[in-house]
Amino acid sequence: MEYIIFAAVMAGIVVLFIIKGLYDYKQSEKKFIRKRYSDYGVLPQREYKPEQFEAISHYFQKHADGFCIDDITWNDLNMDEIFKKMNFTYSAAGEEYLYYLLRRPCMEKEELFHREEIIRFFQEHADERVAYQVMYHKLGRTGKFSIYDYLDYLDGLGKRSNMPHYLALVLLAVSIGILFMDVTFGIVMLVCVLAFNNVSYFKVKGEIDPYIISFAYVFRLLDAVKTLKAKTQKAESLKDEFEVLKKSSASMGGFKRGAFIIMSGGRMSGSGNPLDMLLDFVRMGFHLDLIKFNQMLSETRKHISDIDNMITIIGKIEAMIAIGEYRASLEEYCIPEFVGKTGLNAEELYHPLINEPVKNTIYTSSGILITGSNASGKSTFLKTVAINSLFAQTIHTCLAKRYETALFRMVSSMSLKDDVQSGDSYYMAEIKSIKRILDLTLSEGIPVLCFVDEVLRGTNTVERIAASTQILKSLCRNNCICFAATHDIELTHLLEGIFDNYHFTEKIEENDISFTYKIMDGRASSRNAIRLLGIMGYEPAIIGEAEKMAADFLVSGVWHRLDYQNAQ
Repeated sequence: MEYIIFAAVMAGIVVLFIIKGLYDYKQSEKKFIRKRYSDYGVLPQREYKPEQFEAISHYFQKHADGFCIDDITWNDLNMDEIFKKMNFTYSAAGEEYLYYLLRRPCMEKEELFHREEIIRFFQEHADERVAYQVMYHKLGRTGKFSIYDYLDYLDGLGKRSNMPHYLALVLLAVSIGILFMDVTFGIVMLVCVLAFNNVSYFKVKGEIDPYIISFAYVFRLLDAVKTLKAKTQKAESLKDEFEVLKKSSASMGGFKRGAFIIMSGGRMSGSGNPLDMLLDFVRMGFHLDLIKFNQMLSETRKHISDIDNMITIIGKIEAMIAIGEYRASLEEYCIPEFVGKTGLNAEELYHPLINEPVKNTIYTSSGILITGSNASGKSTFLKTVAINSLFAQTIHTCLAKRYETALFRMVSSMSLKDDVQSGDSYYMAEIKSIKRILDLTLSEGIPVLCFVDEVLRGTNTVERIAASTQILKSLCRNNCICFAATHDIELTHLLEGIFDNYHFTEKIEENDISFTYKIMDGRASSRNAIRLLGIMGYEPAIIGEAEKMAADFLVSGVWHRLDYQNAQ
């Protein structure tokens, strides 16, 4: 009687733990749902570990065909930080597709308009958006590796056969049959076969366990597809995507059948659960999970394109949801207008990473050359235009009051450094970077929009001005618009008629300097480098002599040798 009571109590405790677990899960899900309504547009706090962030790029690396934003341009624009500001995704598929999207400017207006339909659907249907986000939260991320890493790892398993496992089953059946004819011999043979099966089981199990996670993610993908199918009633804009998901998931029937034997959460976990323990003994003796693993591996290899389709479409839908939520986080945004003529017209344009940004307006159908004093805003303006031109053709969202543009291929040369590993000096790194832009302008296709900050700053003045003039002239071909910033006022005269001149300026009052950060017509007429020395406390004699030398050069065009005796 005591044993029955004890067993009942233990069973009751187990049931209570199960109920508590289900209750906690439901409460966590309800909290998640409430926050998706109340915190729409509020970016969830998240820590990006280096290896995890690197994995986000792997979908892009697998699909990097056609024109892409190269690493130099990506780093020039600080796009890693911008990505983090708009990553409102909850699944690996979603965030990897969002990253891919930002590195693959779209060259087709129809596709951009289609993206807009999906984005707006989820902006206007909060209940559907939240239901999808719950599903994506369950789909989850994949840790420090991309799902594509896991799928690639499967190739390392080579060809696998179930013949040894079928042989183990035959030997087991034979030994059981012998039991009925010769008990003693049958028991000995059965023990030997079970021992052999157990040893060989753990040897193979150790090989396949690291690969189970890829199958688990494919399973969650299939569950996600099932959830999406149940929530398609209003989403007319997703009709084509759902059709592809339907075909791709239908082909995975062989992958799913009987998968519980290997995908069970209690598999070889040592949980102490009697049912799990019983199943573990069955697995060891009969190799059922090893047989199923090889079948699933074969199905995965056979349908890798279907898995890729599911990841792509599920990722795309979540990326569109994330773009809508990013829009909700912005002070102001507009939908870009695409026109046939090559040009760019932007009103009240601003940078996504600057708090309380100064907005600027620019209208141009030709290259522009920007001059101005140090720290006046030239580089930030170039990056602002470049980022928004990329946004227009990726997330179909511009940080501006109005943005009118043509379709472009974007490229930049702005934030270069010496390359110690390759032995390149700054100048060598710079001329290689600019050469790739020139090569792009010579290729056929959609026009190029390029951004160059301080062209050839790594060499002497005379050669810099001569070479910069010819390079910038070459960058103003019929299929290219160039935005360039320079400290060399000489370029504004040499390239007049080819580039439109704009500038940024500053105010210096009572030993203090302030910047308006507003772009203005014409070339810069002021310089502040020497005056900044004074504001920073340099000796008056240094300031005075430097100003005298500069004024003398502007009049005569010649630098005069210092009087060494007076300099002592």
